[in-house]
Amino acid sequence: MDLIVQDIEQYGYAALFFFLWLGIVGMPIPDEVIVMSGGFVTSLGILKPIPAFLLTYAGVISGLSIGYAIGRAIGSPALNYLMRKEKMGKYVEKAHKLIHRYGILSLVVSYFFPVVRHVVPYIVGMNKLSFAKYALFSYTTGFVWTVALFMAGRYFGQSIGAVSQFLTHFGTYSILLFALILLIVAVATKMMKQASG
Repeated sequence: MDLIVQDIEQYGYAALFFFLWLGIVGMPIPDEVIVMSGGFVTSLGILKPIPAFLLTYAGVISGLSIGYAIGRAIGSPALNYLMRKEKMGKYVEKAHKLIHRYGILSLVVSYFFPVVRHVVPYIVGMNKLSFAKYALFSYTTGFVWTVALFMAGRYFGQSIGAVSQFLTHFGTYSILLFALILLIVAVATKMMKQASG
């Protein structure tokens, strides 16, 4: 996290975008940590919240869209390339299982599984899913996912390492729990402001 914050301090908003964009080529920093770091630096006043969030979201969806475009344009050779990478076989298998079980909704479910979220776009692209359908499901889920993690970083930034491990270990349930906690915090904060105002 310190490295990410230092790079954001040096390069600003562009660092958030490119860290996430590079996730598609296997940068060894979890997307969750980068998105939460984006929220964290806004709490420190290094970046402004709205532009930081917008560029973070753009980085998330652009990285995943590249996977979709490669899968659609190149097809199975792209998947074969992934399979040759160390430890990727289990993620490709998990992605296939999600697609078989949930169909197009796998684009929603896959966001809650690190690495798998990058593999599913390759496969749905390879299967010629229309871009309109891909964007509808992937970008909408990406927005909710980014909001939840960005706000988690903004409010719980000092504990990003622990939060990231929790998210990675518990997947979907942890994201839903976090969204619920953030909603409660937001409502409680608003009620306190109204009471004091």
